[in-house]
Amino acid sequence: MNLKMIFYTLGWVLKIEAVSMLLPLICSICYGEEKMLSVFTICIAVTFVVGMLLSFKKPKHHSMYAKEGFVAVALSWIGMSFFGALPFFISGHTPCFIDAFFETVSGFTTTGASILSNVEILPKSLLFWRSFTHWIGGMGVLVFLVAILPLFGGSTMHLIKAESPGPAVSKLVPKVQSTAKILYTIYIALTLLQIVLLLLGNMPLFDAVTITFGTAGTGGFGVRNSSIAEYSPYCQVVITIFMLIFGVDFAIYHLLLLRKVKPVWKSAELRGYLGFALCAILLVSINCRNLFETFGETLRHGAFQVASIMTTTGFSTTDFDLWPEFSKTILVMLMFVGACAGSTGGGIKVSRVLILFKSIIKEIKIAVHPRNTIKLSMNGRPILHETVRAVNVFMASYLVIFALSVLFISLDNFNFTTNFTAVAATINNIGPGLAGVGPTQNFGGYSALSKLILSFDMLLGRLEIFPLLVLFSPSSWRK
Repeated sequence: MNLKMIFYTLGWVLKIEAVSMLLPLICSICYGEEKMLSVFTICIAVTFVVGMLLSFKKPKHHSMYAKEGFVAVALSWIGMSFFGALPFFISGHTPCFIDAFFETVSGFTTTGASILSNVEILPKSLLFWRSFTHWIGGMGVLVFLVAILPLFGGSTMHLIKAESPGPAVSKLVPKVQSTAKILYTIYIALTLLQIVLLLLGNMPLFDAVTITFGTAGTGGFGVRNSSIAEYSPYCQVVITIFMLIFGVDFAIYHLLLLRKVKPVWKSAELRGYLGFALCAILLVSINCRNLFETFGETLRHGAFQVASIMTTTGFSTTDFDLWPEFSKTILVMLMFVGACAGSTGGGIKVSRVLILFKSIIKEIKIAVHPRNTIKLSMNGRPILHETVRAVNVFMASYLVIFALSVLFISLDNFNFTTNFTAVAATINNIGPGLAGVGPTQNFGGYSALSKLILSFDMLLGRLEIFPLLVLFSPSSWRK
């Protein structure tokens, strides 16, 4: 275990976090928030000094293998969340540090679950930082680190694999650093495009920027208590479209830029993603047709909530907890399906769902014809046995952690729907659930222990389980 290189990586992550806090600091100056100016100055200083101490000297042996990659990513996300919670805690807006930690973990993991009942009383700079954590966590801070600094030689792929969502992660171009740059270029371009389109809909600049941060990272932190309900239908449609856009594998956009349309059309995951979304929108809209004045309004709200839940963004335009049970069941199912691998969305991922379906069909065929040799394929290519095994192990781990989480937070005596959807909303990085954690409620009623468990679930969901579990394996720490 190359601990020196792991802490060196953590140091650089904290320095990047400190620099990113300059934006909310500038925001506090623009809005004349003197107290928050002092708060962010202290937080920047503390975070940067700790980062400097950890990365003061680059280790002689800077190779990082899979084990180091997992540990470095896990510690980096925990460290980011700890220091990112300082503005909430020091400002006094969340006097309990566990609450501040929960809120920040929710931000960086792009979950959007909150313990706050009234976000509109927060200073603008703190609201900006709260939403900006979504944007940072959406693509990943270590992907950004790899894009701007050649720190790790040829071992950077282990960091990207540990941080990027999906059953398999590949390079877009031969160089890993170039791949990271392409991903962030597309990410920034789509972010700027959405901000412009929201401004054209007369949305205030501050709202447009923060809402876009939440959309791009598929996070869901809003700056109004009503989430997106108060904005115009035009803005809601724009947000719906961009939620779906950010739920697509970014490799698809790279192929489109290269004008390679054929492999895009052949993408089974993309077709499955759009198919699930369109079917869900149609079924929900038909089921909820009596709740709104016109079918057009029903379709708009139905499409928004399906896009929001499936991409694990978590915005809302209406209280979907009041919808018919059929529609709520569809939304809960979409919580588990999630978005595409390689996107900023959470959930199990469409590609894993497709591989599971293919595996089930294969086993049925083998049961009927035991002597037949059946190979799984996707996009015209065979699915490697290692990928299928990884998906099966992921699902087994996912189910065990999910069940244990529901069991432990049930000690707080909330009803089963609340506890079940609370875990579903956090481990799938969605935000709102149903009942006590519905779109008009929050997670503030849970105990400190439950908040820590749910914070752990959010990190597990964003890092796809194994990087965080590696921390608890004694073999990971052996030299």
